[in-house]
Amino acid sequence: MVVEYMPVEMLHGFMKDVFKGLGTPEEDAKTSADVLIASDLRGIPSHGVQRLKMYYDRIKNGPHLAVTNFEIVKEEGATAVIDGHHGNGHAISKKSMQLAIDKAKKYGTGMVAVRNSTHYGIAGYYALQAIEQGCIGITGTNARPSVAPTFGTEPMLGTNPLTFGFPTDEFPFLLDCATSIIQRGKVEVYAREKKSLPAGVVIDRESGDLRTDTDQVLKDLLTKKAALLPLGGAGEELAGYKGYGYCTVVEILSAALQGGKYLKQLSGIEDGEKTHFYLGHFFIAIDVEHFMGLDAFKSIAGSICRQLRGSEKAPNAERIYTAGEKEYESEKTVREKGVPVNESIQKDLITMRDELGLTQYHFSFE
Repeated sequence: MVVEYMPVEMLHGFMKDVFKGLGTPEEDAKTSADVLIASDLRGIPSHGVQRLKMYYDRIKNGPHLAVTNFEIVKEEGATAVIDGHHGNGHAISKKSMQLAIDKAKKYGTGMVAVRNSTHYGIAGYYALQAIEQGCIGITGTNARPSVAPTFGTEPMLGTNPLTFGFPTDEFPFLLDCATSIIQRGKVEVYAREKKSLPAGVVIDRESGDLRTDTDQVLKDLLTKKAALLPLGGAGEELAGYKGYGYCTVVEILSAALQGGKYLKQLSGIEDGEKTHFYLGHFFIAIDVEHFMGLDAFKSIAGSICRQLRGSEKAPNAERIYTAGEKEYESEKTVREKGVPVNESIQKDLITMRDELGLTQYHFSFE
């Protein structure tokens, strides 16, 4: 497989122009490009440029509207409920987190719940948004059903990330991960790289067998013949019930506070026809100045992380990391080297460019 490296600024500009070409307003198009490139910069290809074609198709086909109607349905003090009306999930989420941050600056804590949104990309982007403004950032989202509950095989829950971000006196601590072992985007990465899945991450709905056949799993996830497993895996032996429990926490916070839809209602299919995804999110910001102050918080959080990284290593281990460290280091490398783009993504970029008439872009891999 031939992998090319695209300059970060070029790829960011191209992605923004793709969204603009589909009718997305300038500011929202830039936000979408910001969220996608942030994922690639942090070494998370499953939610970077690889996802661009998904958004492209969804906007063209209708489930994801190009123009966003951001409606504040209810607002009281430190809280608000937003209806995104199936618009741009990135733009809805950035505005919602900013609203939570603004409330946190006034009240100490702010929380915003969102309904009727679309895929919001890398969850860590919004936690980092809070960190940059001196806050703790917490966010989560539900998603199309793809995860089976413990002792089950039917896909009921989404991959439902539960994300926490803390400022420190070095780089941010950022825990950004799904409550399933892997998410569909990661399966797509394996498929693009023509690799088998690790054993124990996908279960067959009919037989209950664990699946590793990547290409067929991608098809069977769509037809609900297979399901992803929650953190910990199948059954209780490795505490799969913990991942299942946290996955359910995110589902409730992404639906119950905002009067949104949940579980099978998020399938994108209604009465046999394709429809909107009705996704829900939540955003929490905590202004640490309302406690013992930002500098004190950053110092202690940084000390905790340094002591963990400096603790005794396992035999043959080179180093210990804290959450967000590998991603922080990845950004330096990617900015210098560029974003890796495999042959499958290359074809998608050419298709989108040609269909939208973005003739100003010429790719090195053509």
